[in-house]
Amino acid sequence: MSPVEVVAPAKLTLQLRVTGVRADGYHLIDAEMVTLQLADWLVIDAGGDGLDVEAPAGWDVPAGPENLVRRALAAVGRTAHVRLTKRIPPGGGLGGGSADAAAVLRWAGCHDRTLAASLGADVPFCLVGGRARVTGAGEVVEPLPFVDRTYTLLTPPLHVSTPAVYAAWDRLGGPTADGPNDLEPAALTVEPRLAEWRDRLGHATGRTPVLAGSGSTWFVEGAFPGDGRVVTRTDRPR
Repeated sequence: MSPVEVVAPAKLTLQLRVTGVRADGYHLIDAEMVTLQLADWLVIDAGGDGLDVEAPAGWDVPAGPENLVRRALAAVGRTAHVRLTKRIPPGGGLGGGSADAAAVLRWAGCHDRTLAASLGADVPFCLVGGRARVTGAGEVVEPLPFVDRTYTLLTPPLHVSTPAVYAAWDRLGGPTADGPNDLEPAALTVEPRLAEWRDRLGHATGRTPVLAGSGSTWFVEGAFPGDGRVVTRTDRPR
C-alpha cells in the first residue's frame, strides 16, 4: 500500500468550566472546543515501522514510546512507519499530541471514543473534530453547528504542566474565572510569566486574551498578524 497523508488539526478550547472532581481524581469539565486549520501532518506507511519527527528548532517532541502516535498505533494493534511534521506548538494547550493520536485512529478506521479517551482527555474531541461541547473528563463529545471564525494565537516558550494546573486549581479551592476559562487563575499561579505574554497580546490587539485550556497559548478572536502571532481559522470535522 502507498503511504497515506493524514492531517492532524489543532484544537482550541474557547470556554472551560471545571464542574467537579471524580472519585478517581479526574476533573470534570464543561467546555466548548473547536478544530483549527493549524495542523500537524502525518505520512503513514503501513509497510514500515518507526516514527520520524520533523519539528522547528527548540521544540521538544519526543519520538520514543511516550509519543502519542506510537501509543495510538499500539492501541489499535497496528504497525506503520510515520513521518510526523509538527506545526502545532508542543505544550501550548492546543492538543498537538492528541491531534496526532486522533489522526492515527482515523487512519486505522477506529472511531471508538472510549479507546480514544484511554490515550488522553483531548483525544475524543480531536477524533470527532469540528465544534463541540465537551463534558465529563473529556470523553463526552456533543457536536455543535460549525461556525467560521478567525483567531490569533500567541504561544510563549513556556511549558505549563496540565496536572500541575489542575492541582493548583484544587489548592486554590476551585476558583471560577472572570473570563471564560476557569483554569486561568491556577495556570498563572503555576507559571506567573504567562501574564507577560497575555499582556503582550492584549496590547497588540486591543482585545482581552483568553488562555487556551491549561496553557500556555493565549488567543483572541480576529486576525492580528505579526510578532510571533499565528492567525488561523476554525475548521470542519475531518
